[in-house]
Amino acid sequence: MKKHLLFLGPPGAGKGTQASFISESNDYLHLSTGELLRQEVEKKTTLGIQIKEIINSGKLVDDELVLEIVKQNLALSKEGWILDGYPRNISQADSLAKVLDELNQPLEKVFYLNLNEEILVKRLINRGRADDNEKIIRTRLDIYKETTQPLIAYYKNLNILEYIDGDRDLKTISDDIKQKMA
Repeated sequence: MKKHLLFLGPPGAGKGTQASFISESNDYLHLSTGELLRQEVEKKTTLGIQIKEIINSGKLVDDELVLEIVKQNLALSKEGWILDGYPRNISQADSLAKVLDELNQPLEKVFYLNLNEEILVKRLINRGRADDNEKIIRTRLDIYKETTQPLIAYYKNLNILEYIDGDRDLKTISDDIKQKMA
């Protein structure tokens, strides 16, 4: 039976990569919030036009808008799905829990890809993106620690958190996740 999963971890931990592997090999719907926002913009939907205006003004897309897009996509799937990149804070987690309750699709497992900060910095610098210099990376990691890391305790208290050592080869990490999905 397919499950409803969430992948958490700092920038560069490999959440998107692992979510893609698991979704492809197990036929799960993979919902990356960044990708969903880009799709809405490309489709030029009413939401997409709003999102484009927000992004073009340099602001972050607000929680309600992101939640609405996630909700629309989850409503399309009664099968298993993987959320990647959302929620990012306790407030979003609470809102998501209400939506999942409405949809009768409870979150069953949260996989936390854990990595040492120095390994993350090296990994992100090696990615070679224009915005991946050490100062920006450390700022992003500080923001992550402040806003997203409290979700680890939040989901641990719900007894659905699984720790994954993210400092291994992709296949080993993927096999570990699959084993813990059971």
